[in-house]
Amino acid sequence: MPGVIIETEGEFAGWRRFDTTDTFDALIGPFYFRQDENGRTRGAFRAEQKHMNMGGRMHGGCLMTFADIALFQIAYQEMEGSRGVTVQLDSTFVDGGYVGDLIEATGEVVRAGGSLIFVRGQITDEGRTLLTFSGIIKRMKPRG
Repeated sequence: MPGVIIETEGEFAGWRRFDTTDTFDALIGPFYFRQDENGRTRGAFRAEQKHMNMGGRMHGGCLMTFADIALFQIAYQEMEGSRGVTVQLDSTFVDGGYVGDLIEATGEVVRAGGSLIFVRGQITDEGRTLLTFSGIIKRMKPRG
């Protein structure tokens, strides 16, 4: 399981990210997360050329990947240290991002039960909504 790194320099100083080098997250990230002044999780990354589609706008797959990762960060407290898998992720594309934009994700846990956690959120670019999402995480029992 990857460790967590707290950035000490640059635009994301004070934000955390996962210490991964050989995962899909590492390929398209890094994605950063922190608690805002209200205690809610906020995710962010700076859009690069590798995130764009052939039309020069952010690729939908990049936005959906960020939404999936944000889903787990938003539900971090409810996960209580357990692992989980996404069993459903719905998304609505609203607008596109561009190279250099600061892309952010916020959201909330709608309900957390025994094994399922329901989350909804949005991905924005300087207040402009790019994507809304809702998803369900299934908590996994440790392998024994």
